[in-house]
Amino acid sequence: KAVNARMAELAPGFPEGVSWSAPFDTAPFVKTSIEKVLHTLAEAMVLVFLVMFLFLQNVRYTLIPAIVVPIALLGTIAVMLLAGFSINVLTMFGMVLAIGIIVDDAIVVVENVERLMHEEKLSPRDATIRAMAEITPTIIGITLVLSAVFIPMVFASGSVGTIYRQFAVAMSVSILLSAFLALTLTPALCATLLKPVDRERPKHRFFRAFDRWFDRTAYETWVGRLLKQTGRMMAIFVLLAGLMGIGFVNLPSSFLPEEDQGYYMTTFQLPADATASRTMEAVSAFERFAATRPGVLTTQAILGFGFSGSGANAAMIYTMFKPEADARAEIAAADAAMAKAVHEGTVMNMMPPAIEELGTSSGFTLRLEDRAGKGRAALEAARDQLLQLAASDPKLANVYADGLPSGTSIRLDIDRAKARAMGVSFAAITDMIGTALGSSYVNDFPNQGRLQQVIVQADAPHRMNIGDVLAMRVRNAAGGAVALSELVAVTGESGPLHLSKYNGYPSISITGSPALGVSSGDAMKAMEAIAARLPRGFGIDWTGASLQEREAGAQAPLLLALSMLVVFLVLAALYESWTIPTSVLLVVPLGLIGAVAAVLLRGLSNDIFFRVGLITIIGLSAKNAILIVEFAKRYREQGMGPMAAAMTAARVRLRPIIMTSLAFTLGVVPLMLARGASAETQTAIGTGVFGGMITGTVLAVIFVPVFFAAVLGLAERWKAGKA
Repeated sequence: KAVNARMAELAPGFPEGVSWSAPFDTAPFVKTSIEKVLHTLAEAMVLVFLVMFLFLQNVRYTLIPAIVVPIALLGTIAVMLLAGFSINVLTMFGMVLAIGIIVDDAIVVVENVERLMHEEKLSPRDATIRAMAEITPTIIGITLVLSAVFIPMVFASGSVGTIYRQFAVAMSVSILLSAFLALTLTPALCATLLKPVDRERPKHRFFRAFDRWFDRTAYETWVGRLLKQTGRMMAIFVLLAGLMGIGFVNLPSSFLPEEDQGYYMTTFQLPADATASRTMEAVSAFERFAATRPGVLTTQAILGFGFSGSGANAAMIYTMFKPEADARAEIAAADAAMAKAVHEGTVMNMMPPAIEELGTSSGFTLRLEDRAGKGRAALEAARDQLLQLAASDPKLANVYADGLPSGTSIRLDIDRAKARAMGVSFAAITDMIGTALGSSYVNDFPNQGRLQQVIVQADAPHRMNIGDVLAMRVRNAAGGAVALSELVAVTGESGPLHLSKYNGYPSISITGSPALGVSSGDAMKAMEAIAARLPRGFGIDWTGASLQEREAGAQAPLLLALSMLVVFLVLAALYESWTIPTSVLLVVPLGLIGAVAAVLLRGLSNDIFFRVGLITIIGLSAKNAILIVEFAKRYREQGMGPMAAAMTAARVRLRPIIMTSLAFTLGVVPLMLARGASAETQTAIGTGVFGGMITGTVLAVIFVPVFFAAVLGLAERWKAGKA
């Protein structure tokens, strides 16, 4: 905005016939992405409130969470502002996920108030006081678990840690504010807005039918039967946990989803001796093709520059799309067109990287290293062998050496002794050659109110051949002029135009992409298998986004384990017992199996956003278990047996569990079904969370009473045996 405003301010002062434009501008994609997430946020809020109205069946009940959510989000945005965060796709996704969690606390309070008003005929104020006495420990337990589960994410390293921290802060702050409001504002709203239950006023027939259907589920009967078969149920649980582990290990891995960011890049790499005019012909062929494409908005070509290096044989083109264009279709069309139009060198069309600072393009990047000092020729032979093997692997596509090809160079040997004898300094010779071929800044001069630079360079026709350059004369100490040809000998040689090292070893950069339908993790495994077939002394090292992907994959199991450990320690400190934390954590694999299954069914991969969803599922699965276990513990303290306490708690808490879980699940549906800008990222987050909430709710209401009865029974038998 600032650039456009400044250019609009300067435009009236341009010379006649001069206009300006921005042919390459990524801001529209960012703006569209944020707008899409805002639409997702609004859709999630609507779905959440529809679920609350379905279960609570009263506008006043639904209005209370509707008031709480914007206040919690406002507080979250304020904290992010103080922390120096920005509104970006990551923080917005964190708030979309947080909506379902924010309403959870409000729903738990409102549902408990409504239940006491209905069952015990209390006034709204008395029901609120009684409900808060019952539900406050549960809210505190849920909040501590849901916020603590994100703590390990804050300590992740590298670029992964930067991504995790934005999610963690956005969600943790939302959850803490939600709990604060649930203990203060929500009960005040319940006592103020709610009216006593009017038993003489009949419900709408739709709600009566819904209540009858919900009550006919015979849930308590099923739980009673399953509690009598604890051993068999625990065996089924072990089987499900094993299936979850197998599915998780077999998930294809990647770093970040490859997104359509509104443009793609084309790099031209002609033979080393190609002139600028030959490169221009190839660029013009692409521009003529782009002008015929309906989805192309603008193109911007940069001659003499490429990701492989700079030179007359290199060029880059950035192609911007119209909003409705299909990026992959446009790239496929460009590949086909350039294969016919450009018959020399290499032309590569590629998507931009998910994070610009971690590479030049999407796909994978590695360095082939000469670790045994075998020399440049052997390194190039190993490169050719690796590229040949990669070209025949069905999991790989567009694998190429990312560097300038070897070519002819000119060596100039200066006869220093002769130069001294003729009174010419070495600096004078090199300055003349540098000025002729490159350029040299002389001074500034005023011109029509502007200060302009004087830059000297040999005119193009007089620097195209080395003979023209050597015909130039350089001043000697006596004020005379000596031709460069008298002092400089010319030798032609062939060799690499640039040399690079990585980790101290001579290296060559290799870039490639996974084949269609193959994850980047599987493509990287294929490249490692190919590298293992190279001669001894050569190895590969991952770099850029590929290195981050490896580090992220290595951190993921530790982060999940730490999240579960933190939840266990928080619950152990809260309840001063190991039985309740154990009962709660046993439910976690039941949520993770749904997340893994959903991602496998949709053909997605185990990327950073999926792992964020897994950690979220750990917290939400534990939340469902706490709602049952907290009440079961209370009934057990009142004298009920373990099975009776578990069965009663399950019956009382079924409705809020289903309501909160359904609200959260429907809240992520817009993420799972997203289309357009940032759709790949939204799908990666929403799919795993959606699947995890389905199994984490359905299986939790079945297994949690069994876990509580089994663990508590085991603990009591152990205590009795010890006594």
